[in-house]
Formats: sequence, C-alpha cells, structure tokens
Amino acid sequence: MRGEALKRQVLVLVDREFHMPEDIAKVDNKWLVDWKTEYDVITTLEKLGHEIRIMGGLTELGALRECLAEWKPQIVFNLLEEFFGENFYVPYLLGYFELIRQPFTGCNPSSLLLTSNKPLMKQILAFHRIPMPHFKAFPQGKKIRPSRELSYPLIVKSTTEHGSEGIAQASIVTSDETLKERVEFIHNRLRTDAMAEQYIEGREFYVGVLGNQRLQTLPVWEIRFGNLPEGTKPIATSKIKWDPEYREKLGIETGAAKDLPPGVEDRLCNICKRVCRILGFCGYSRMDFRLTPDGKVYLIEANPNPDLGRHEDYAESAQATGIPYEDLIERVLALGLQYQAGR
Repeated sequence: MRGEALKRQVLVLVDREFHMPEDIAKVDNKWLVDWKTEYDVITTLEKLGHEIRIMGGLTELGALRECLAEWKPQIVFNLLEEFFGENFYVPYLLGYFELIRQPFTGCNPSSLLLTSNKPLMKQILAFHRIPMPHFKAFPQGKKIRPSRELSYPLIVKSTTEHGSEGIAQASIVTSDETLKERVEFIHNRLRTDAMAEQYIEGREFYVGVLGNQRLQTLPVWEIRFGNLPEGTKPIATSKIKWDPEYREKLGIETGAAKDLPPGVEDRLCNICKRVCRILGFCGYSRMDFRLTPDGKVYLIEANPNPDLGRHEDYAESAQATGIPYEDLIERVLALGLQYQAGR
C-alpha cells in the first residue's frame, strides 16, 4: 500500500500561514491547540513518502491556480475550515476543483454546502424520518418569536458554525427571556442566524463513517463528562472541545462506548449510513447522537470532514477498529482520488 508507486504530490490547504516547528516539544500549548491536526496530517504524509507543499491564508486564487498549473499535484488535502475568512466559501473553492478535475480529500462541495445551512439540512433529514430534536430557526434582522411547539429546555446554536463555536452553558435556555438573550448573542457575536432545538438529556455518542459508496462505520465513541460542577449540563461546549487543561481538570474523556443497550449500536450505524446517502457525503464524516434514558436515539449533528488529528475521536475510533493513523490518512487520500475518478 505504501510502496514507491503510490508516492504522490500532495498540496495541503490550511486556514492560515503554517510553518512546521523544528521540535514540537518546544512549542507552547496554544500552538498545539491551533495546529495539532495540521501537524499530524503533514508529518504523516511526509512519513508515508509523499511530496508535500503547504498553502495557507489564501486571500485570492491567483497563487493557488499557479501552483496547480505548474506543480500539478495529484491531490489536494483539504484542511480548510474557512476561505476568505468565511466557512461557507469553502464549498465554492471545492466546486472550482471539481470544474478543473482537481482531486481533493473529504466531502464534496454540494454536500458541504448543504451542511453549512443546518436548518435546511435538518428539514431534509426530517423528511426522511431521521430521528432528531425539534427545532426553530431565528434569522438575523427578524423579531425573535418563541415557538409554542417547543418546550424548554432548549439549546441555542449558530445555523452555520461547527466545532462547538458559540456553545456554552448559557446556550441552554429555560425561558422566553433567556432564549431571546442567547439568540441575540449568536446574531451579534457570531453574525449568523441562530436556531434553538429541544435539549436531549442523555449519553452523547460520536460515530465515524469512512467511504464513498461503500460505507464503513467506526466503533461508537462516547464523551464522558466527568466531574462537571453542580447545576451544569453535560454538553460539548467550545471550552470543553478546545481547552485540554479544562478537560483534564474536570475529568472529561472520550472512548469506546460501553454497556450499550441491545440493538443501539446497530441502530446508530444504520442511521449514519442513511444520513450519508441522503446528504451525499463522501470521504470521511462523523455523526453525533444522544441516547435518552428510555432508549430513544436522536441525531444531533452530521459533520463532514471532522477533525483528523492523531489523538482526536475520529482517528482513535479508527485505530480501535484496526486502522492505524498512517493507514487512515492513506485511505482518506485514496477516497479523494476515487471520488474524482468516479466523476
């Protein structure tokens, strides 16, 4: 699998200017939080023998077009969270790659564009009877009118942001007044539309999916919320996701789910594959679920292109099913090439 014939020219796209450290042991924790995934992917690609170029902080297409025309990479490894400072521009860049038949890793542009509009995505999934919490969207510039079809508590989110952006304990609201306050926070701080959905009490699971047409689900992973302060809700806030010292302090861990009720694992995996086919996902993705105490399963999020860091949930669940990190990165490359070839 890793022989000379499979060494490729790989252009890695990252959000900002990126410079590899001479010694990762000497970099501070903030750098690791910001760049660990890029570091893991790039060093692994180099270890596998691929020829790498890195481009970050793109503010115009000229330099990218020039690199593609002159260097002719076999594939672009897409690690972009945003383009021109906005996440919803990334699908348009991938659409350009499709037009010029430039292979790239991860999700295709049409599916990625769909998931950048969470209310629309949820409406489509609801039509196909995917079990999800009820929700209501609150567009910017319109009066905030609570829905009488939703009962408190609710959780308020951005309709476009991912990675727990804007999620905090204050996101859980229990009255019309706190709902209005949190929706206004999303509008003003993140400058996006907001949505409120029914808060689902229960265990939280992550299930990774790998593949284009033939889909492989990875082992069910669970976040264990450890020793949260009294009165706080077990939700994956931005601080929990991005502050390793805070996670360690509270004993928050993720790992293989244990003691699942009979049939739940099969149900989760079946829903994952259905969602991927309904939304047209390819490459790699991850679904987030809640399991209520009475055994009901709810899809919370559908995530194309989840974090590929070596010690993140997706890679660790792949490792648990017998896919070492180096093989995972090779499979992500191969799926990108197969998808484009299929087009």
